[in-house]
Amino acid sequence: MKVPILDLKPAYDELRADLDAAYHRVMESGWLLLGHELEAFEAEYAASVGTKYCIGVANGLEAMQLVLMARGVGPGDEVIVPSHGYIATWLAVSHTGARPVPCEPDPTTYNLDPARLEPLLTPRTKAILPIHLYGQTADMNAINGIARPRGIFVLEDAAQSHGALCGGGAAGSLGDAAGVSFYPSKNLGALADAGAVTTGDAALADKVRHLRNYGSKVRYHNEYLGLNSRLSELQAAFLRAKLPKLAAWNARRVCLAQRYLDQLAGVGDLVLPRAPSWATPVWHLFVVRTKQRDALQKHLAAAGIGTGVHYPIPPHLAPAYAGAGWRRGDFPLAEQFADEVLSLPIGPHHQPEQIDAVCHSLRSFFQSG
Repeated sequence: MKVPILDLKPAYDELRADLDAAYHRVMESGWLLLGHELEAFEAEYAASVGTKYCIGVANGLEAMQLVLMARGVGPGDEVIVPSHGYIATWLAVSHTGARPVPCEPDPTTYNLDPARLEPLLTPRTKAILPIHLYGQTADMNAINGIARPRGIFVLEDAAQSHGALCGGGAAGSLGDAAGVSFYPSKNLGALADAGAVTTGDAALADKVRHLRNYGSKVRYHNEYLGLNSRLSELQAAFLRAKLPKLAAWNARRVCLAQRYLDQLAGVGDLVLPRAPSWATPVWHLFVVRTKQRDALQKHLAAAGIGTGVHYPIPPHLAPAYAGAGWRRGDFPLAEQFADEVLSLPIGPHHQPEQIDAVCHSLRSFFQSG
């Protein structure tokens, strides 16, 4: 049985009429930027998250960058970031001129470990930027408990966590602001790059809204050194068509994740994902760990099963940060995870029998030695 790691066409098949109608609605309007569709999506997404404001932007990286810019973060400042995760989170910091300060993850959740934060704080620390990795939130109660008494801004990277909960709060509403990606593979994905900022801070929302548009409140009157980072009317319309399906699609992911957990318990040296009692994950990815990762990935590929590695190179070892002076061994947990993590197929349109086929192939690998 062929099991792709990702297949976007079934989502279109399910929503074909709504997505086609969204396209025609925008094209017939003749308005492609900063119009009704964007305003409507911003209101609808803010309501779904539980924040007062949502500002649509071009992508998730720029969503985080724009928030940091709006906060005045720049050269000489430090922002604490997870050592394990996608490099975009670090790049958002670096593009402001500030310095990313890596913090190792909790080994059971893969998210930034609040217990490791305090030794990293300095007078230059302006923000903490946790990622809600793989569809599960970081421990935001603990992170906020460290940051708020010190006046440190907390910016969530909520790119992988649409609909995830920490206690009763939704990802995107747990810090002072959040950067969101709607890249096509995300739980809520556009049909191209897209992103947003969510926040309850009116002044911050206002500044981000203008920074995304060349720093301009009135056309040709540029008050800030802004970016061109606007969520198009077409992508906003597509996202409006998909947003009502998010909860149902996340529920499908939860069922498939439980199928994996039930069938893979005790298999080989697999380390399965775990969710703390306060977390309600939405399983953007289902990530296991094994010291035999590369051989297992080849075995699964031979059986027609797609997999991924999220992520194979820790940011501190990426050539982009070669000048920062970090070396192998500086962040051992991030390096270990990069060598061991393997993402198995999971999505709202995968079928239970496909998950069973993946589990069968995994068991056969370990049983064969």
